[in-house]
Amino acid sequence: MRVMVLVKATQDSERGFEPGPQSAAMMEAMGRFNDALRDAGILVMADGLTPSSQGKRIAFDGDNRTVIDGPFAHPDQLVAGFWLWDVRDMDEAVAWAKRCPNPMPGPSMLEIRPFYDLNDFA
Repeated sequence: MRVMVLVKATQDSERGFEPGPQSAAMMEAMGRFNDALRDAGILVMADGLTPSSQGKRIAFDGDNRTVIDGPFAHPDQLVAGFWLWDVRDMDEAVAWAKRCPNPMPGPSMLEIRPFYDLNDFA
């Protein structure tokens, strides 16, 4: 089962990466976690995203397209990073997610979403 694990954005992540001892410690802890995922054969891909101020949205309305520049409101509804995992089932994904170091300096949240499978459309 493939799942995408989304790191929800926060006010901190929307300010952007700030080098320093706290950031270095968080990156080291996340690196160890990613190594454990890789060693277990679960990690397919992982990466962090820049703040929404560097992003764009494309709004569709029929044939019309409108480009909307960031930053976007409501950081808790945005994504700051992601993993793509290949796990046995949702229980395994939850177990790994619970082992994750906190990806933000303060409160944060992960969201796990399974990918559609071809069998879902049969």
